[in-house]
Amino acid sequence: MRGHRFIYRLFLLGIGITCLLQGCINNDIGYPQIALSITAMQVEGQVGNAIISEEKRMVTLGLDESVDMRKVLVRSLSVTEGAKSSLSVNDVLDLTSPCNVTLSLYQEYQWSIIANREISRSYKILNQIGVSELNEKTYIATAYVSRDTKWKDLQIVNLKLGPDGATYNGNTDFSSIEWIPYTNYASAKVKVKYKDFFEEDWELRVYRKDKMAETKQADGFVNVAWLYGEGIEGLDNGFEIREASVTEWEKVPEKYVTINGAAFTACVPHLKAQTTYVCRAYSGENYGEERSFTTGQAVELPDGSFENWHSVIEKKHVWWKPWTEGTTGYWDTGNKGVVTASDSNTTPTTQVTWNNNGTAACLQSKNLFIKFAAGNLFMGEFLEVVDGTNGLLDFGKPFSERPTKLKGHYKYVPQNVTILPTNSDDKKAFEFLKNKPDTCSIYIALGDWDSPVRICTTPSKRQLFDKNDEHIIAYAELNSGKAMTEYEPFELKLDYRVTNRVPKYIVVVCSASKYGDYFAGGDGSTLWVDDFSLEYDYDN
Repeated sequence: MRGHRFIYRLFLLGIGITCLLQGCINNDIGYPQIALSITAMQVEGQVGNAIISEEKRMVTLGLDESVDMRKVLVRSLSVTEGAKSSLSVNDVLDLTSPCNVTLSLYQEYQWSIIANREISRSYKILNQIGVSELNEKTYIATAYVSRDTKWKDLQIVNLKLGPDGATYNGNTDFSSIEWIPYTNYASAKVKVKYKDFFEEDWELRVYRKDKMAETKQADGFVNVAWLYGEGIEGLDNGFEIREASVTEWEKVPEKYVTINGAAFTACVPHLKAQTTYVCRAYSGENYGEERSFTTGQAVELPDGSFENWHSVIEKKHVWWKPWTEGTTGYWDTGNKGVVTASDSNTTPTTQVTWNNNGTAACLQSKNLFIKFAAGNLFMGEFLEVVDGTNGLLDFGKPFSERPTKLKGHYKYVPQNVTILPTNSDDKKAFEFLKNKPDTCSIYIALGDWDSPVRICTTPSKRQLFDKNDEHIIAYAELNSGKAMTEYEPFELKLDYRVTNRVPKYIVVVCSASKYGDYFAGGDGSTLWVDDFSLEYDYDN
């Protein structure tokens, strides 16, 4: 009897252990977490490249003004390798509202596709004052004429409110547009139609005004100011300027003034720093209101000579840091990631400087076998190594002045590109580089970000610097694959996209392999950089 009980207990124990093991197995087996992305997309009638946001999981497409947004054909689509997509090539999308796409591989990820159809619009009246205002939300277009203009004499010289070929009240010309006078303006109703998918009802308005010239805006940099005015097209249009402490006006030379119809702009160089000026626009004998502005201060680029370095030993490897020991660095490198497998690939050099004095920075791209490491130097901070051998970085340092140029010296010796990304999508994208000379890159950006620009090089979480970022105020870049035997000077003139926004951060990045963020480049490509500086004026 005892034997039977013992066997029975063993049986129950075996069942319990089996259930326990099954429970452990069921709970421990998980699915890999793979972030899925749309990596490229092209539709019929697309203008420019698709803008892909990994963070928002969103694809933004620009469409030609003649595209029917209800019927947009997908020409090409690329997604993360292995992922399935609810959207396919040759599908027809209705992009009048966001389109949702599901990507799946173990988990599902929801992406959205939005489209912007930019229509070039214009409206101009004969003898108009200033520039017309077109409100695409209210569908009201407004123009201004002089106080003595008679409503019966109004004449449209240019009107485009829809795609090319649109009709206006049923005609391709403006003959059917009739003006109705009111107390202080004249109005005309216009129905704009294009094919069977575009129809908008607009109102044209014309107001009389007393001001024949307007000083619209004045933006002072350090040694430069940007002035904006409006007047009557065809008259002598321009600006006058003076220091606030004097009374005599000086005419801004014509070579600094750009005329665009009734609007005109001036870029005035050679001003004094930290000085208050007054300016005004003129059109013929008419003057706009006076506007004042104060110029800024010329701030040097911190440690632009690259003289300060110190090194430490990390995991038996030499880790060079581009700042004096015990201080906070303004510049940083990718050496923090490199020393996990090798000595630093961005180092100081006293042997190869542009003027045989001091110290320069030597950036050398290296194949570490576990991953390609581009030689680099940037304003900001390398935060940490993530996901094995990838980097998490912050680009940019606080800065609020508006320079005109970045100047410096560089020397480059490229090697042929033999290292391509291991990720299949990236490898396809950069296959065209194979066995061609590598390219170095130097760029500068000023932006009004609220914090440094976060960079992540992990392919599945990739977040790189975007020169089309809406926060960028000014940008300039140098890309070269030329082999050089000596240093050469460079001068990057900043292209200001707007002049009335003040920067919060400055970003400068140098790389011996332009596509190093994708782990593509030439083993041994070397870039030397020395004596960077900022300029705040323009030449004549």
